Amino acid sequence: MARRALLGALAGALAGAAAARLAYAAFSRRPPVGDTETWERTNHRGEPITLLEGPAFAAGAAAAATVLPGLPARTRAAVLLAVTGSGALGAYDDLYGATASKGFRGHLNALAKGEVTSGAVKLFGIGVTGLAAAALTARRPVDVVVDGALVAGSANLANLFDLRPGRAIKVGLLAGIPLLVAGVRRDDPVAAILAALPAGAALALLPEDLGERAMLGDAGANALGALVGLAATATLGRPGRLAVLGSVVALTAASERISFTRVIAANPVLNRIDMLGRRPVEQAPAD
Repeated sequence: MARRALLGALAGALAGAAAARLAYAAFSRRPPVGDTETWERTNHRGEPITLLEGPAFAAGAAAAATVLPGLPARTRAAVLLAVTGSGALGAYDDLYGATASKGFRGHLNALAKGEVTSGAVKLFGIGVTGLAAAALTARRPVDVVVDGALVAGSANLANLFDLRPGRAIKVGLLAGIPLLVAGVRRDDPVAAILAALPAGAALALLPEDLGERAMLGDAGANALGALVGLAATATLGRPGRLAVLGSVVALTAASERISFTRVIAANPVLNRIDMLGRRPVEQAPAD
């Protein structure tokens, strides 16, 4: 029976959900930096929205990982490093980032001109924290490189989907649920907890996201992607991790040339999933 893994997954999901809700309530009263207006932005509809969902996700996931039983010390440290590092760097870009340079190409072009963008700092920092987290759990140097790239790449990719309500969370769940099932089926409590924790935290904040009251922003999306990537490193063998890493790289490269929003809108299945739980898209009036 997969009883140990199932119990671990349940504990991870519940702890992540409870901690994320508590963090969101606390940050809504007293933000971690500045005041509530510091975190306000305008969404795709031109309406005000808060970015405090992101710090709440990162802080909640970190708090849950701290108290959850069943995680080895090095794995617990890897989770804390991945989520706090990617979350803090994402929050830095949320608060102080400029939008003139976007994507890898934009940041590289800026660097070539001698300009260090906040996005470049974030990408470099997430790469370093991803490798550091992988070094805590992987034994061989090649696995440290593969796992570090997977954690960092997943963190960046998740952020590329955070353009519409609930989308980044849905993508994180679609990627994380198979990892959770795999961990439970082979009765691996550590793998099951690593997959369930971010899923629980994300689901707890999904109503605010779908209701267009809050969004993950870079802080939350980067942290969610990093944790899903870390769960993949604990669940998959090297061939599987290489396959997932290849997919992450391919999607990231594709994002430089195509719009994920347009691709999703043009596909009936993807569009239905994307619109699930969201407010209807406002149609332009007929001529």
